Amino acid sequence: MSLPPPPPLLLLLLLPLLTAGPASAALIRIPLHRVYAGSRTPNPLRGWGSPEEPRGLGAPPPGGKSAFVPLSNYMNAQYYGKIGLGTPPQNFSVVFDTGSSNLWVPSRRCSFFSLPCWFHHRFDPKASSTFKPNGTKFAIQYGSGQLSGILSEDKLTIGGIKNASVVFGEALWEPSLVFVFAHFDGILGLGFPVLAVGGVRPPLDTMVDQGLLDKPVFSFYLNRDPEAAEGGELVLGGSDPAHYIPPLTYVPVTVPAYWQVHMERVTVGPGLTLCAQGCPAILDTGTSLITGPTEEIRALHRAIGGFPLLGKYIIECSVIPALPPVSFSLGGVWFNLTSQDYVIQVGSGQNDVRGTR
Repeated sequence: MSLPPPPPLLLLLLLPLLTAGPASAALIRIPLHRVYAGSRTPNPLRGWGSPEEPRGLGAPPPGGKSAFVPLSNYMNAQYYGKIGLGTPPQNFSVVFDTGSSNLWVPSRRCSFFSLPCWFHHRFDPKASSTFKPNGTKFAIQYGSGQLSGILSEDKLTIGGIKNASVVFGEALWEPSLVFVFAHFDGILGLGFPVLAVGGVRPPLDTMVDQGLLDKPVFSFYLNRDPEAAEGGELVLGGSDPAHYIPPLTYVPVTVPAYWQVHMERVTVGPGLTLCAQGCPAILDTGTSLITGPTEEIRALHRAIGGFPLLGKYIIECSVIPALPPVSFSLGGVWFNLTSQDYVIQVGSGQNDVRGTR
């Protein structure tokens, strides 16, 4: 059976499977770095298990053109990497978020009373020889955090790409305290243009428009190995076969806004079927947990013995080896998760399993 063609922009999410084959030298890598912390640190993008998506509030290398971005892993919930803005580049840690489409970082001109700006790197337009003012106001609301500021234009450095001209947000006001505790400075959205606040061209689309990538494709490798030095990689312009077992499964995007696809079915062990008639699903790198309709998530946890606590489900560590597999059917292929795959450990005696809606 032939596979459907990929959409104009292709997202590949690669979990840490067995390796196969060498990496392509033409791809540019952006590492993801690993950071650990306790269970009470919030996720500003969606919150713990909150499926709410961001919404706009204000006016609207040699040898190959691809990039690898190493990612940092924060508690297996937040993955982020390094970019540069301006000339010379000013470095920032950003979350690469498929659930939004804007790039923003804190500004040197940030309000004195905006506490997150005091604890993160800030962009200084006066320190960049390629800075171009825009001045359009923007505002973005995330699941558990909001911010506002002005749009500007400058050069983006990401992986081996150094001359991408992008419009980005300088955050002047971040009133949400959750950003104070974030282990990243800003967010680089990888969603579709329709989600972009202010009609801004998303960074990846801009790089494709400027001929800086071989292919309009990006892929994530998320490494959950706690002993690994890096949390994974973001690959721009393709995928790295060292991080997956071929062949890839292509699933058409059903709504070109979020990376929304059709999921045929979910099973929990041999006795429970969810999403029996098929259901929409969103692939979102900014969401900490797997989320779903309340009643079906409750049924899932009845099957595995999870109990609700503060918007999450908790389960004792001792029962993890006995938990049933959870399987997702996408594109006619079953993806099977063991309990070690779908449980996030957040303490010495309990584990965070899933969020609810």
